[in-house]
Amino acid sequence: MAQPSNPFIRQLASSDRKSRTTALASLRTYLSVRRSRNNELSPLDLQKLWKALFYCLWMQDKPLHQQNLSRDLAGLVDILPQARQRGGAEEAETGDNQDENEAEEEAEEDTLVVKWFDCFWLTISREWSAIDALRMDKFLYLVRCYLNTTFQQCSQSHWNPTTTRQLMFTLARGPLSPANVKVPDGLRYHIIDIFVDELEKVDVKRECDVEVVLEPLRVLRSETRNKQARKRAVEALRDERLEEWGVVIQKETNEKGEDGDRDAVMDDDEFGGFDD
Repeated sequence: MAQPSNPFIRQLASSDRKSRTTALASLRTYLSVRRSRNNELSPLDLQKLWKALFYCLWMQDKPLHQQNLSRDLAGLVDILPQARQRGGAEEAETGDNQDENEAEEEAEEDTLVVKWFDCFWLTISREWSAIDALRMDKFLYLVRCYLNTTFQQCSQSHWNPTTTRQLMFTLARGPLSPANVKVPDGLRYHIIDIFVDELEKVDVKRECDVEVVLEPLRVLRSETRNKQARKRAVEALRDERLEEWGVVIQKETNEKGEDGDRDAVMDDDEFGGFDD
């Protein structure tokens, strides 16, 4: 495919607000055109776009404008091709009658949405260390908006199992990956801390498969070597609000319990400095 229009990508990071606004409108049009399967966005295209979008927010001042822009950036997901997957009774009714070509098209469309989320988390992770204290709040809010949008996409699919697993996996292999050392701790901690907050806002009727949704946190808790990340994941998984989804909250263990034993093992593995 042809490369994205360089002028509007450059204008997204312009110091002039009107230029950025115009460029964002052009991007919406551009993404709408990409609905055609012959115009798929490559990983490089997505990286270029997200680098420009990152600096679009970077250049934005005034809290109200920053919040509006963050919501607009999260709303770009809705412009991407959306899979027409069904959940619950609808899915049961269609059963084996779904056309194979349509199923393949839906899978491909879902892939673009997943790639969009993947590239967002990749860009935020790469640029996080460059964010100064004065700009941090707006990027924290952007992360909150994108976590919320992740759950919104699941909800719009009626918590379709495939869609939900795919989107939760963008978190599991991205900012919540226990093995991804390129993810800044501050970003990872923030997502853990707001995870249940955003799920609660979206899944008002408590319809999601909570086991699938919580899987990234559970894997992080079990496999991370970062004590602070593990502690925060444990706290999130013990959030009393999760009982509304039928989650049985485990009681806190003492130092000799499961968590205590794991901390002891991890302490043995951590570097303690050189002896005098």
